[in-house]
Amino acid sequence: MTLIDGRNRRAAALADGDGPGAVGAEPDAEPGDAVLIARSLEQPEQFAPLFHRHAPRIHRYIAQRLGPDAAEDLMAETFLVAFRSRHRYDPGRADARPWLYGIATNLIARQRAAEVRQYRLLERAAPGAGPVARSGDEVGERVADRVTAQSLHGPLAGALAGLPVRVRNVLLLVAWADLSYDEVAEALDIPVGTVRSRLHRARRRLRDALGGADPTLIPEENAL
Repeated sequence: MTLIDGRNRRAAALADGDGPGAVGAEPDAEPGDAVLIARSLEQPEQFAPLFHRHAPRIHRYIAQRLGPDAAEDLMAETFLVAFRSRHRYDPGRADARPWLYGIATNLIARQRAAEVRQYRLLERAAPGAGPVARSGDEVGERVADRVTAQSLHGPLAGALAGLPVRVRNVLLLVAWADLSYDEVAEALDIPVGTVRSRLHRARRRLRDALGGADPTLIPEENAL
């Protein structure tokens, strides 16, 4: 169920360009993320296309980790935090996805107990049960669920619940957010070597829980 509160209304106004000084979208122009963020420093309504571009994927990622009921509020908060901190964005980074996923991951970490409860429920659920984002998330549908919702039950869900949060963050940014190792490092502000080390730990723990099977399906070229 969609929860409409102050944060959601502000995010919706931002997305629709209804704030003070709002103007229509630029015709025939699709500026990159860094350009939009830079422009929004003087023209706040320029942040709206960034919301429309990335909100479905961010919503999907949060829903997979905390369930769809919590995703609406946390997605809105992610973009409000991003909007308020946009003056610190590195304009040399053309793609804002790692930045946005990093914000969302930090917000999810504040609700780690709820996330663990979600996985414990799935641990006891029937095969095929899993957290599902809103059906309207068309953009998010192309994100590969390498730790799939179909398999997210039983021992796998229990293994995810048992992972240290820092290790789980790395695994799910690769598996569910579809970020590269470099992008995960950017999102979490850690070295790439730490990303590799934590992912290796996660895969080992999951293999042990599943009797030697690796459910991540991470491409071999990225393997350690």
